[in-house]
Amino acid sequence: MNSLSRICWIAAPIYALIGMGFGIWMSSNQNFQLAPAHAHLNLLGWVTVALFGTFYALKPEAANWRVSKLQVLAGNLAAIFMFPGIILAILQVSEAVVIIGSLLAVISMLLFLYIVIRATAKT
Repeated sequence: MNSLSRICWIAAPIYALIGMGFGIWMSSNQNFQLAPAHAHLNLLGWVTVALFGTFYALKPEAANWRVSKLQVLAGNLAAIFMFPGIILAILQVSEAVVIIGSLLAVISMLLFLYIVIRATAKT
């Protein structure tokens, strides 16, 4: 397993565990107001980052590209910013953090699209 895939596969279950813990906390308090933050952390952090790691394991040559490292960084930062950002937005504290997380998520996915096209192109 290459280092980029390994980073993704270590980060993804960390996000899953945080999401699970947050879900348990919401359930124990019978307050599901922040469920969108829980859902985004599980989908963006656990699922999406794990899929990135799977792709880089299947296409190890792509894991060595500089743009791939930037893509994984942006994807992880997106998950990290999005989770508290959605909480702050729901609580009407600020939308700035979720905007940053959203932009990072879009940047990461655009980079990933480029990487997938490049790595799977017929030469």
